[in-house]
Formats: sequence, structure tokens, C-alpha cells
Amino acid sequence: MTAKGTPSPARLTFGKKLRAIRRAKDMTLEDLSEASGVNWSYISQVESGQRNIAVDNMWRLAQGVGVELKELL
Repeated sequence: MTAKGTPSPARLTFGKKLRAIRRAKDMTLEDLSEASGVNWSYISQVESGQRNIAVDNMWRLAQGVGVELKELL
């Protein structure tokens, strides 16, 4: 976080890209959760930049929306 309570630019960028790709593929949070094995509420927090995310989960989410991880970075 850049300031107390403010998501970092890296978190925001990753989350915005993930949300845009998920929506472009007409996937709900629940759809992505099922496809990736990552809890839907965690995905929601990642998309809004509120959650720090491990590389393993980044990879699982990229696989869940059918893109290479580099497309989310």
C-alpha cells in the first residue's frame, strides 16, 4: 500500500486487468472461482486492489480466465 489504506499501483493494475478480462469473457466471480480454485470473495478483493496476492494465486487466476500470467501484469 502506498499510504495507509490505499492500494498500491501494482495491485490496482493487476486487479483492473483481471476484472476486465473476466468480464470480457462473461465470467462471474463464481465462474472464475470454480475455474481457478480461488475463493470468489478473495478474487473480489484482488480485483479491487485490497488484497496482496501470491504468485501461485496469480497463476491460478490467469489459468482460470484462460490467459498467460504476463497479460495480467
